Amino acid sequence: MATLVLQAAGAALGSAVAGPVGAAVGRALGGIGGALIDQAWMGGSGGGRRFVQGPRLRHVDGISASEGAPVPRVYGRVRLGGQIIWATRFEEQVEVSRRGKDGGKSLQPRAQATITTHYAYFANLAVALCEGPISFVRRVWADGKPLDLTTVAMRVYPGDEAQGPDPLLSARQGATPAYRGTAYVVFERLPLGDYGNRLPQLTFEIVRVVEGLAQMIRGVDLIPGATEFGYHTTPVTRLLGYGSSASENRNQLTHGTDFTASVSALQACCPNVGSVALVSTWFGTDLRAGDCRIKPGVDRAGKLTAGDDWRVAGVGRDAAHVVSQSGGRAAYGGTPSDASIRAAIADLKGRGLSVVFYPFVMMDVPAGNALPDP
Repeated sequence: MATLVLQAAGAALGSAVAGPVGAAVGRALGGIGGALIDQAWMGGSGGGRRFVQGPRLRHVDGISASEGAPVPRVYGRVRLGGQIIWATRFEEQVEVSRRGKDGGKSLQPRAQATITTHYAYFANLAVALCEGPISFVRRVWADGKPLDLTTVAMRVYPGDEAQGPDPLLSARQGATPAYRGTAYVVFERLPLGDYGNRLPQLTFEIVRVVEGLAQMIRGVDLIPGATEFGYHTTPVTRLLGYGSSASENRNQLTHGTDFTASVSALQACCPNVGSVALVSTWFGTDLRAGDCRIKPGVDRAGKLTAGDDWRVAGVGRDAAHVVSQSGGRAAYGGTPSDASIRAAIADLKGRGLSVVFYPFVMMDVPAGNALPDP
């Protein structure tokens, strides 16, 4: 208790003497003195409880936006900052952790328990981006760093004339405009700990496809075709040993896998697509037709993965054809695993798309081979 009182008193005295810097110094000195008093009152270093307070916001600076700012009109792909059109006060979350135990019987030395209070802060806000409708938001940066959108709750409203109000805005303030004609995003409980418990500077990469060719596209081939796990709808990682790993099928920060990100972008850009040809590559071993064998291949022997084990037509990695090397790296990706093909087909059909399975053969005959030249 003395810690809290002396912190407040020290901050007030320091602020009167030396402004904000003095307030910070006074709070620190008051906390030290109060902690010593609390410790002595509760039994000193030999017992009782010790209370630790984590950093806490004493006041929250207001979130502002520019009044009368123009609404941008976007074509193609553009990076914009946007304007805040709605926000709440920061939400404070308090967590109390305990380490150690209180003392036992009166004749025994008392152990000291440490009780620590942690504070976390979250922001709810809506950001207007540009005139709608847009196709999708491709990437987001917070303080100049890419934001992993799978770790935050962000809803995108494209700005068409059919969009309804956001449920969070409606729950907080009742009747809410739908902002039809304006593309905007809503963040719900955006964690602020990584940004010094303040609202970060947000920028957005916005995609708006110009009407014309994109609307005329009805079917596409889905490639690369030579990818062991690139069609998977769940994450697959390559185990590198000593507790380290690398992703096999995620190289962006908007979706859980590259496949779901790519197909979502396809449907946003080409809304009339109805058919997808799913390319699956096997490998030919010889340019002579009578001696050629068509085999599923892997890009590396002995690779360990988590999330899926590569297997195609009953063949495991240890018995599969290993594709040739070029410059110390695999010249091709591997054949898509059967599990990834099944997952991709199920996902595409769930999106209302018809699927054509498209087997494809690549001739893996590297330079310098000892085969007869046909």
